[in-house]
Amino acid sequence: MMTDTVLSIQNPDIHKIYIHRLLNQLTNDYKNIKSETKKIASLLSQSDDEFTPLEELELLTVDIRGYASQILVTDQVKNKQQAVEKLHSLAVINIPAIALFYLETGDDYPYTKAYIRTLDYMRSLLVEYLVN
Repeated sequence: MMTDTVLSIQNPDIHKIYIHRLLNQLTNDYKNIKSETKKIASLLSQSDDEFTPLEELELLTVDIRGYASQILVTDQVKNKQQAVEKLHSLAVINIPAIALFYLETGDDYPYTKAYIRTLDYMRSLLVEYLVN
């Protein structure tokens, strides 16, 4: 039976393995959503919003991938507490354009929605890594 000390030592490594695998999955999934994003872009081109759901998704992707890359390379992020707060604010449900797109499009765009879910899972995994 493992002791708490052994588990706490292993958790960061397990988290990094998950982060690495999710980062690879996000890269592959991003390629798969290209055809859907073209359709989405044409539908949303008349939007008066500051940022379209796709632009918000791009911003979210850059932020989350950036934090994940920092962790994989350096085992940490700069300004840890600020990063945790930022990651909390990046929850998909906190980004109206993405949340509304996700909820209002029914069963349309399954690959894009799967990408959004994976991205949000990555975000929560990063938070967990940083607070432990």
